[in-house]
Amino acid sequence: MAKAQLEHLLAKSEQDNITVLAIPFSAGGFPGSGQTLTYAEGPVPQLDTVQVDSTHGPECLDGEAQLAKYRAHLGWMEKITLSPQGTRDLIHSIAQEL
Repeated sequence: MAKAQLEHLLAKSEQDNITVLAIPFSAGGFPGSGQTLTYAEGPVPQLDTVQVDSTHGPECLDGEAQLAKYRAHLGWMEKITLSPQGTRDLIHSIAQEL
């Protein structure tokens, strides 16, 4: 099952409109690493929304300060990710071990 999921990620990562990035274990821990969030953005930044999953259910955040915090956090995370090809290579190697 896990191998099929990884192979599905690999196939999707080849599409032009999808980018899959992995943060390597060597990057260590970072704030928010255990938190699930969705950042929805569009052509009007003021309408962006962050959905954070919590024990009380999903919370939607759209305040300017909140959005700035999550933009900065996601920007920092993107700097420590593997490249798209590096990510595919990592996923492929893990799938081969299963």
